[in-house]
Amino acid sequence: MAQRISHVIGFDDAPFDRRHRGDVLVVGAVYAGARLEGVVSGKVRRDGANSTRTLIELVSRSRFATHLQAVMVQGIALAGFNVIDLHGLHDALQIPAIAVARNEPDLAAIKRALLRRVAGGRRKWRLIERLGPMEPAAGVYVQRAGISLEKTGQLIERFAVNSTLPEPLRTAHIIAGGVTLGESRHRA
Repeated sequence: MAQRISHVIGFDDAPFDRRHRGDVLVVGAVYAGARLEGVVSGKVRRDGANSTRTLIELVSRSRFATHLQAVMVQGIALAGFNVIDLHGLHDALQIPAIAVARNEPDLAAIKRALLRRVAGGRRKWRLIERLGPMEPAAGVYVQRAGISLEKTGQLIERFAVNSTLPEPLRTAHIIAGGVTLGESRHRA
C-alpha cells in the first residue's frame, strides 16, 4: 500500500495592483498533517517565466525539503500569467504537483489573453495545454503531475478542513494578503 501523503506545501501569490509591473510576493505554507510547520517566501515576475524555477528553489533550499510529499499551487499561474510547469515541478522535486482552483477556469479566455497580450504566451499556453483541462476533485478543480485523480481527491479532502481549499493553500493566501496589505481580506 502506498504511503499516505501528510507533508504538503501550498503556494499562493500576494495581491497586486493591476498596473503593477515587476516582482510579486509568493508565500508557501508547509503543513505536517493538520499542523502548520513553517512558511517560505520568494518573488516571481509579474507575467514572467520564473514561477517554476522559483518554486523549485523555495522548496529544495528549505529545511522542509526532505519531508515534503506534495506541492500545491492556487491556480496554474502566479503573478498574473507566470505559468507554472507542473510536470517540470514534479520532475525536479520528485513529488506530486497539483494546481487547485475553486472554479473551472475559462480556458478559451485564458488562451486568447496569453496569445494576444502576454510575452511568451504561446509557450505558456503549451504548458497549460499539456496538462489538459482542469478536472473536478473533492469540490474543487485540479490539474496534476505525478499523482492520480483519485489520490488527488483524497489529499484535498484530508487537507480541506475549513473550506473547500486545502489548508496549505488557504493559509498561504491569508499570509500573502496580510503581509502585503497589512491584513488579509477576501475569502480564503
